[in-house]
Amino acid sequence: MRGILPMGAEWARRGRPFAMATLVAVSGSAPREVGASMIVSADGDVFGNVSGGCVEGAVFEQCLLAIRSGTASVETFGYSSAAAFSVGLSCGGVVEVLVRPVLPGSAAAADVLLLAEREARAMPASYTLTVAGADVGRGVIDQTSPPSSGAVTIALGSPPRLIIVGAVEFAVALSRIAIAAGMQVTVVDPREVFATTARFPGAEVVVAWPHRYLETAEVDARTAVCVLTHDPKFDVPVLRVALASAAGYVGVMGSRRTHEERLERLERLTDASAPAAATVPAEQLERLRSPIGLDLGGRSPEETALSILAEIIADRHGASGRRLSELSGPVHRPLGARVAS
Repeated sequence: MRGILPMGAEWARRGRPFAMATLVAVSGSAPREVGASMIVSADGDVFGNVSGGCVEGAVFEQCLLAIRSGTASVETFGYSSAAAFSVGLSCGGVVEVLVRPVLPGSAAAADVLLLAEREARAMPASYTLTVAGADVGRGVIDQTSPPSSGAVTIALGSPPRLIIVGAVEFAVALSRIAIAAGMQVTVVDPREVFATTARFPGAEVVVAWPHRYLETAEVDARTAVCVLTHDPKFDVPVLRVALASAAGYVGVMGSRRTHEERLERLERLTDASAPAAATVPAEQLERLRSPIGLDLGGRSPEETALSILAEIIADRHGASGRRLSELSGPVHRPLGARVAS
């Protein structure tokens, strides 16, 4: 849903009638997760999607019907259904899609405007949608009571975060593709000449010593820290902080020889008078991804950035990073499932 909110809010502000289709249930293999949404205007403009192209045509028609009728419905598409081949759902899964009208001045339009505002400010929100019963299609933002069995709650406003240390050329490419992938990106470097918003459009740019910044930054399991500086005076202090933090991913660029030298620095005291805590425990060092990225064979900044982002995504989902052709089972695994390496 996150991806369609800016356009949906624009349509709502202009008083443009449209319908929103939201994926509310998935079983078996399906290309999108619950919450994926598309919007269709009364004159046929489309933005977003609820599958990999499998059911969009049928959903489009349901959206136009919802605008005309003013009523919401839940549609089911599955490989075993009579319409499976006509809608192109050949992945073997079953999906349920809530289709509801978003008309000028309606509560649904007000919800879209508020959710878009909170998303733009990266403010966490939950949106509970009723998918059964007389109130099907009703939405509640930040519902305080437990949702009923006929409702689905979608978390919004808190995209995965990427903190890039070092405003180098590889960082420019990584920032660009991470933003395109829906991540909230922060670039940290004490050198003002390199750390500029012009080089990193769409990212938060912080001119500061990286380890000082990271000591006070909000970091959780959905945060990835990528150190791309190639300079021990930046790398070692920030890695000490990052590896001790709650960050779900910590990676650093460099050759295997550089990696070994860096490990030696992380394992020993910074100076004779430093406290024992200055060393990095072995269990923390095991979290370090170095050399950073997956083995894709590329060398350009863009290809390298792609390999780094691929490793971050694989780590986040507990996936192996192997070729899908070498694995068995569904291509799209249930949320929380992991693939053994």
